[in-house]
Amino acid sequence: MRILVVGGGGREHALCWAIASSPLCDKLFCAPGNAGIAQEAECLPVAADDLAGIVNLARRERIDFAVVGPEAPLVLGLVDKLTAAGIKSFGPSAAAAALEGSKAFMKDLCAKHGIPTAAYGRFTDAAKAKAFIRKNGAPIVVKADGLAAGKGVIIAESAAEAEAAVDAMLTAGQFGEAGSEVVIEEFLQGEEASFFALVDGATALPLASAQDHKRAFDGDKGPNTGGMGAYSPAPIVTEKLSAEIMERIIEPTVRAMQAEGRPFKGVLFAGLMLTAEGPKLLEYNVRFGDPECQVLCARLMSDLLPALIATHDGVLKNFHLRWQDKAALTVVLAAKGYPDSYQRGSAIRGLDKAAALKDVLIFHAGTKLGLDGGILANGGRVLSVTGTGATIAEAQARAYEAVDLVDWPQGFCRRDIGWRAVRK
Repeated sequence: MRILVVGGGGREHALCWAIASSPLCDKLFCAPGNAGIAQEAECLPVAADDLAGIVNLARRERIDFAVVGPEAPLVLGLVDKLTAAGIKSFGPSAAAAALEGSKAFMKDLCAKHGIPTAAYGRFTDAAKAKAFIRKNGAPIVVKADGLAAGKGVIIAESAAEAEAAVDAMLTAGQFGEAGSEVVIEEFLQGEEASFFALVDGATALPLASAQDHKRAFDGDKGPNTGGMGAYSPAPIVTEKLSAEIMERIIEPTVRAMQAEGRPFKGVLFAGLMLTAEGPKLLEYNVRFGDPECQVLCARLMSDLLPALIATHDGVLKNFHLRWQDKAALTVVLAAKGYPDSYQRGSAIRGLDKAAALKDVLIFHAGTKLGLDGGILANGGRVLSVTGTGATIAEAQARAYEAVDLVDWPQGFCRRDIGWRAVRK
């Protein structure tokens, strides 16, 4: 089969790495890809959100199956356009991708179908939003309704901070159309976890557990990011808890989307808060997490490609995936200044030494090749340095051993990825 992966981040590098090893894959393409993905696939310079360009590419290269990585093209309807062109693909339709594309839609779906989530209000009027904040007090969470690259969530410690977030989104237009409506919800206490399931429209197949780190700095300090590291398995997600999440959150969502005339096909990524009252849904993403995808691919024993095809074909029932008993942990190396302004173009050295270590994988995100063939930083999150081991502590040690071999003064990382699991 001729396979196309759409995207150019660490998630897409992990997907390409996994798919390239499949006996079903005869030729692998990626658009637009990055310097690391170029070692696994033929990279073609078409942006992931250039829907017409991706469809034309798929036709020209006679693609048999496309795997759409990022959320933006999914929300824009890339899968619908590929389907109309007769090209099979992995990912939800635009109607189903509204689970991530509109937080207001997701919250209303939960309220209508009894899926546990935080109490909330949705607003387009700043004055009404501020009145809601004053009535409920802080801490409180303010979210841009639409896609904001992981930066549209403000956990406000005071009412004044929450009101400032409302002004930034609704009045100043900080996130453009994505912030033209805000969702304000109660602050939930507990521990966060990421839960993934492949969904074929009717059947949900849970994947291995994972946990990520959203804050930029050690000790879960600093601004929210797209993710600074992750590990799998997540010890807090026991078999009993996994069954509860499937029963109370994932399966009701699959049924709800069917009832709404928006059957979901793809990967459903639930961001959860594990509260004293049980798991509650913080948000849905409609694609593999980044960097969770990196640790899941590092642990997967089964061939990923047949599972993605089965998801499209609606035949996940009785499908099984095998996972290695070992743990995986990834540390994100980001450009200094991320998630705010940062510089591109700095040289990264030492990657060969780091990648040569036993039980280490390096997935590229924001990288490009320099004129001399060297690796240059070309984004905010730049590398996902992934270690594996018998325990999370071993995987953590492997990952940081590799991190310390990367020579990139213009980058930074958290030094405490996996701290909750190692502490336990």
